[in-house]
Amino acid sequence: MSTGTTLRRRAGPSRLRTVRRIRPVRISVRYRPRVVITGLLLALLAAGLMVWTMTLGEIRIAPAEVLATSLGFGSGEHDFVVLTLRLPRTLAAFGVGVALAVSGAIFQSLVRNPLVAPDIIGVMAGAGLAAVVLIVLFGTPAVVPVGAFLGALAATALLYGLTWRGGVAGHRLVLVGIAIHALLTALTTLILVRFPIELVSSAVLWLTGTLYASTWQQVGWLATGLLVLLPAALALTPRLQVLELGDDSAAALGIRTQPARAAALLVAASLAAVGVAAAGPVGFVALMVPHAARMLLGPLTGGVLAATGLLGAVLVLASDLIAQHAFSPVSLPVGVVTAAVGAPYFLFLLWRTNRGVS
Repeated sequence: MSTGTTLRRRAGPSRLRTVRRIRPVRISVRYRPRVVITGLLLALLAAGLMVWTMTLGEIRIAPAEVLATSLGFGSGEHDFVVLTLRLPRTLAAFGVGVALAVSGAIFQSLVRNPLVAPDIIGVMAGAGLAAVVLIVLFGTPAVVPVGAFLGALAATALLYGLTWRGGVAGHRLVLVGIAIHALLTALTTLILVRFPIELVSSAVLWLTGTLYASTWQQVGWLATGLLVLLPAALALTPRLQVLELGDDSAAALGIRTQPARAAALLVAASLAAVGVAAAGPVGFVALMVPHAARMLLGPLTGGVLAATGLLGAVLVLASDLIAQHAFSPVSLPVGVVTAAVGAPYFLFLLWRTNRGVS
């Protein structure tokens, strides 16, 4: 019986009851097999790296014991090493990679430029300046995460305010962002050279990007930020796809371009702020991961954005694994490894751009 057909049945001496038969609604979901398969492989690779990282160190632990202890079923012998030292750092590496990679993907889609990232247009520089100021004032890195988060958002507000001319144009945002980055970096350097090394030594380490001494509190803040911001980023993806066509085309398709651009900028900056607050300004993740994901999987979609986050997690996990164990007994900040990989990749991007390939 078709939808809307009404049957009247006698429910008593004088009452009629209306019964409607409703046809089920069919929901169609489009997906690209390559994106799904790549995402699953990246998730498995990230999980493998997490387990492998936690097996290594001065105390070697079997993978089965790592998994059992992490899930609360271990023997208790390695609870402190796994649950207090290694698992928070590993989860922080995963979350930081996701946050920075997704942030970079949104920025690059918004500006339509593969050479744009929050560490180039001043967002991370704002976080770094705020962190250094707080370390100098209070003498402890405990206040750094909140200060770095607020500093990144303040730099974004400054960027948006200086870029606004009846709207935000992509090329103007890049130019103003580079200028803000240079200014904030100069102020940070000035503070570092003007104050005693005893005050700023922890700030210097943090500025390189480090996961050292990650705590469950940091992991909790990072997870909370991701749970709020990642759904917002996925919800913005259709608008970003339309904005990539140009403002005129987006307006013709019914998109209010400036509110959509402002929302995307806020979400991207907040993701970068969350990542920086947890580990410092880990360089080049937000720059190279989105570009690599786009080369591998194609234009931005919700699935590609999710795969980009997983690829960022894999990069940071692998970089932290190298930083901790490749130069043992010396342990390097994770930002040193990502910079060593990212700098040549940035030169490769410049070369491709100059050839007109990007």
